Amino acid sequence: MSNSGLISYTKLSPNHSGKRTHGIDRITPHCVVGQLSCESICGCFTSTDRQASCNYGIGTDGRISLCVDEGNRSWCSSSNANDQRAVTIECASDKIAPYAMNNAVYESLIDLCVDICKRNGKTKLLWFADKNKTLAYEPASDEMVITVHRWFANKSCPGDWLYNRLGDLAAKVTARLGGTTSNPSGTLYRVQTGAYTQKANADAQLAKVKAAGFDTYMVQAGGYYKIQVGAYSKKENAVAMTTKLKAAGFDTFITTEKGTAVIVKKSVQEIAREVVAGKWGNGGDRKTKLIAAGYDYTAVQAAVNALMG
Repeated sequence: MSNSGLISYTKLSPNHSGKRTHGIDRITPHCVVGQLSCESICGCFTSTDRQASCNYGIGTDGRISLCVDEGNRSWCSSSNANDQRAVTIECASDKIAPYAMNNAVYESLIDLCVDICKRNGKTKLLWFADKNKTLAYEPASDEMVITVHRWFANKSCPGDWLYNRLGDLAAKVTARLGGTTSNPSGTLYRVQTGAYTQKANADAQLAKVKAAGFDTYMVQAGGYYKIQVGAYSKKENAVAMTTKLKAAGFDTFITTEKGTAVIVKKSVQEIAREVVAGKWGNGGDRKTKLIAAGYDYTAVQAAVNALMG
């Protein structure tokens, strides 16, 4: 297995499992949660104390770095099985939800995915926007599949900004590879489970859909806050998702309207549990991060104290 010729910086991490035990047939893009350079992304994984790494990093200016040889399994997705077969890519992003990436990063992600697919003999990049379907799917020899970190751990990675564009990413990469697609127009079909004039009502619906086990997100369009699931290049996949949602008790319909991603803050209790788990750091650094993300530090700390008893 070769490495990409698009890289402009290399700093190999010691954090990997050596040669893969499975051929490459997945790509897993991540948000690095910081507008970092490609050098700094590699720098995040130089210490063995970190116990994490990635194959490639894309810095905020679009330059690409190599952190773990593509032929080796990185430690990136909280899943040994996924990392054995996926090329993992950390992308510079904002520090707060929806973890937006600038155009330079997104365009480099497209370029890198095209390059990865070409060198591994793939002519199609597929995005199903459904965990169970994706993990049960056995790609054909010319197919590559997109997976996401949030399927394997309690994380929002790669953030809703990129998650909502993975259908677009797959379509653009496949078009450049010359692979066949049933969606040459780039139209994406989204399953909608509610539209509200009041954000509080949309927040409540979003929580219900998530609690039922669906990857969901909120967009704003036409004066409404809309709760949507998936972004499918094939309408039949959207229809299949409506069936699942209806079986779970949700009213749904299919729309091609995109909307603008809405930042959805977690509850104080959710953030408190993340603090206890160590996800927000310690001391003054934690306070700074919580305030920057728009949370009431005093309320969160009170909830943390209650959890700790």
